[in-house]
Amino acid sequence: MKRLAQLVIKFRVIIVVLTLGITAFLGYQISNLKMDTDIINSLPDNDSVAKLYKQIGNEFGGSSIGMIVLKTNNIFKTSVLEDIKRITDSLSIMPGISTVTSLTNIIDIRGGEYGIDIGHLLDEYNLPKTRAELDNLAKRVMSKEMYKGNIVSPDSTSTIVVFKIQYGADKQSVAQRVREKVKAMHLPENISFAGMPLMMDDIGKLMHNDMSRLLPVTFMVIMLILFIGFGSLRGVIMPLLSSGIAIVWVLGLMHLLGFHLDLITNELPIVLLAVGSAYTIHVINRINEEKSKDRKQALIKALAYITVPVFLSGVTTFFGFASFIFGSYLIMVKNFGIFTSLGVLIALVLSLVFIPALISLFSLYRKNPSLKKQTHQKNLFRKWLLNPLASIVIKHPKTLLTATVALVIISSIGIFHIKTSVNMIEYFGKDNATRTAEKIMQKEFGGSMPVFLVFRGDMQSPRVLETMIAAENYMKKFPNINTTQSVADLIEEMDDVMGEGKKIPDSKVKIQQLWFLLEGQDIMSQLVNHDLNKGVIQSRFASTNSTDMEHFHDYMNQFIQKHSTDQCQIELTGMPSVYVKLNTSLIRSQFTSLGLAILLVILIVALILKSFKKGLFAAIPILATIIILFGFMGFAHIALNIATVLVASVALGMGIDYSIHIITHFHNDLKSEQDIGKAIRETIGISGKAIIINVASVAGGFLVLLFSQIMPIQNFGLLVALSMIGSGFAALTILPLILILDALKQEKRSAISKNI
Repeated sequence: MKRLAQLVIKFRVIIVVLTLGITAFLGYQISNLKMDTDIINSLPDNDSVAKLYKQIGNEFGGSSIGMIVLKTNNIFKTSVLEDIKRITDSLSIMPGISTVTSLTNIIDIRGGEYGIDIGHLLDEYNLPKTRAELDNLAKRVMSKEMYKGNIVSPDSTSTIVVFKIQYGADKQSVAQRVREKVKAMHLPENISFAGMPLMMDDIGKLMHNDMSRLLPVTFMVIMLILFIGFGSLRGVIMPLLSSGIAIVWVLGLMHLLGFHLDLITNELPIVLLAVGSAYTIHVINRINEEKSKDRKQALIKALAYITVPVFLSGVTTFFGFASFIFGSYLIMVKNFGIFTSLGVLIALVLSLVFIPALISLFSLYRKNPSLKKQTHQKNLFRKWLLNPLASIVIKHPKTLLTATVALVIISSIGIFHIKTSVNMIEYFGKDNATRTAEKIMQKEFGGSMPVFLVFRGDMQSPRVLETMIAAENYMKKFPNINTTQSVADLIEEMDDVMGEGKKIPDSKVKIQQLWFLLEGQDIMSQLVNHDLNKGVIQSRFASTNSTDMEHFHDYMNQFIQKHSTDQCQIELTGMPSVYVKLNTSLIRSQFTSLGLAILLVILIVALILKSFKKGLFAAIPILATIIILFGFMGFAHIALNIATVLVASVALGMGIDYSIHIITHFHNDLKSEQDIGKAIRETIGISGKAIIINVASVAGGFLVLLFSQIMPIQNFGLLVALSMIGSGFAALTILPLILILDALKQEKRSAISKNI
């Protein structure tokens, strides 16, 4: 380690120049980094739900659906119809949009002079103008399920224009253009936007706004706390510089490797700020502890001492985050594991190589007033915080142990109250326009989340069409399904117009005759494929509650299992199914990855420190912190979602760092001092200072996220701050307590052996 420190100082100019050059190159790449907020892409391509959802999009004109809601006192006015037509026509020619459905172009089936007349509900070139014409239109719309509650609200005050985004198109980009296009029309109606594409666009904007608005504040808070902790600009700049460079390198590499930021990797900068700065804080703290007047020798001595514990911390944290690569089902969680573990390695190398080289380059032989000898009693940290904390650990071990065990037991109860939720609507505040639009969709139009029930079989078979009608009737019995649409509905309605009654004809020949009249209608490509061997029932789900989605999924599977045959195979997909899969995968990813990470951490620490017992000791504070953290989430009704799923990882990453520093420092001091109490006081006094500075700076910075516009990010900021405090407190109390008890046990055994 001493030789490594000497090499760092020898080649300090090369190290600094090379690091800054790489940073400039990768920093330039960040400008090209894009964000992918499409939640479907978080599921693997071979996932049955995601695969079927994408197939629907490819075969039926798109599965990603957006809605434009027009609200006024009465939509049955010529001026309103003209505005609907204007929106419909504009979107119909927009690149990336496959179909547009509105009141002005929706299909209409009615009896005509020569039998069945199939066309549009309105003549777009001759819209109703008189009150009588408008009243007749209103009467017809309100008499048909295809329109009422589907395209027009029951109270006639709202209507929607529904558009599908082409399979393979950039959903967020298309949604953004739609929003801009409609807003530029300056229509008098109250306009709002709903549906997943527009929601993803909103989330992307909110995330960008949060980053530009809150990140500078976060850095200011961290800088202030670091300055209070270290009392020098070096103590402020170096930790932020190392973590900042690590963040730049990771984001730049993401672009070069062809990855995008998503709903989870978007939090990489915040996580790396927490984890990456810790290594440099410990390095700076150790350098400050060296009192030698020879700055070069002081730097070499500090590096020789701190390199091993910092290296151990980095390696174990690396494997902790890397567990997400192997233990997670979700793509975005795997990507988070890849780039967080990479960022940890980069931050580790920077703290042990770049930061010492930079310190050496700019302050190697300069006089530093901070090196004046100071007694530990004059140090505010030791006098007012660390020494009293050490005294509590030494003098009241049983009380501390009892309180910790009690808190862990109580928190364990709270774990059973944790709920999962990956619904994107919960990203928005209660008064947000997107959430308001979703409420309108739920109340007036049966929600915005698409549901697809897929049928494989002969789409002109009476039995298959009858099964589709039975499925629709079954679906509409569920509280959150208001309307359904399929080719079977059209055939039924045509048969009714023909005077045969509203039913499916009993022969394929009759169906084919009716079918002939439907050919060429725009709606057909959305309901059946070209080969007529696959069809869908389209619907929308009117709830954002995860439990409702799970119940619907189970409810529909009962029908599918009962009615699926070789001639009529049925499958369910859509956003509720995607959310259910994400929910179950989120839980599995969380506990599988976390369990694997803890196991890896124990084994790696045990291997490197050559003691399985030390590996277990290092894990105990982490386990206690995570249990308490999850318990708090349960009692506080904070859901496990795409943002909060990362908190346990941060607790693990920071907790293992703190544990390793405490363990290595304690055993080094115990060997030299041969006094348990003195070793604990020195350990808490020196390593504890770095831990507290790191805890205070990052926790303070993360609390700034409470002012985020995104609800899960607010919870994420709170939970990370709590995890930092919990990890630090556990490392400074629970772990020293365990080390004291173990050392006393070893002394007792040694004394018995001598007596024997």
